[in-house]
Amino acid sequence: MNNVRLIARMDIKAPNLIKGVNLEGLRKIGDPAAFAKKYYEAGIDEIVYMDIVASLYERNSLGDIVSSTSEEVFIPITVGGGIRSLADVENMMRCGADKVAINTAAIKRPELISDIATTFGSQCMVLSIEAKQTTPGKWEAYTDNGREKTGLDAVEWAKRGVALGAGEIFLTSVDREGTRKGFDVALIRQISDAVSVPVIASGGMGSVEHLVDAVHSGHADAVAMADILHYNRMPLSDIRTAAASANIAIRHL
Repeated sequence: MNNVRLIARMDIKAPNLIKGVNLEGLRKIGDPAAFAKKYYEAGIDEIVYMDIVASLYERNSLGDIVSSTSEEVFIPITVGGGIRSLADVENMMRCGADKVAINTAAIKRPELISDIATTFGSQCMVLSIEAKQTTPGKWEAYTDNGREKTGLDAVEWAKRGVALGAGEIFLTSVDREGTRKGFDVALIRQISDAVSVPVIASGGMGSVEHLVDAVHSGHADAVAMADILHYNRMPLSDIRTAAASANIAIRHL
């Protein structure tokens, strides 16, 4: 089994790192590059930057943040929000990103997934899915930071995205995001079992037990965390130790 990656999710409303609940009620946390450096030095495996108002304003403003981060952080950086074209992807890569996460633009124009995978490699193309539960065992994919319905079944959309070339899925439960009540394990498991690429679980981590559930029961390949790190609820070193104690394979520092 490959190592389970521990990922810092960093939602950005330029120029600030922010945090909300259910992707709303945003609270300013601080300078994103400084937090990224802190997490890197503490042993985080990857950074995910999400410009959470990019689709609303039809632009991504993370270039400067990514550039400054990549000068001091030497782990993979994924950038999402407002990326609508190959030129946008190229710009983010030039700034120092390793991968891009696409949600709204991929739903509007699914062929963009194939275009990015063909041009930059499938490992660069991360399909971002924001899912809300509609009925027991069913979830709908949303866009625009969990505001807009798409009518797409989240599991079916994940399968289609992978068929089009996505090399990874960044899966956010809008219902659980920021609640500290744990991941939507049923959602994670359905998508993880339906696709052949790694799935990153995001939304709801409040304890190490939640991480363990996402991996052991949800079959997640990686876990994204925000609140637990941003508010210093638990040191990353303790999270890593507890994960290893639960027989989760993680990178050795």
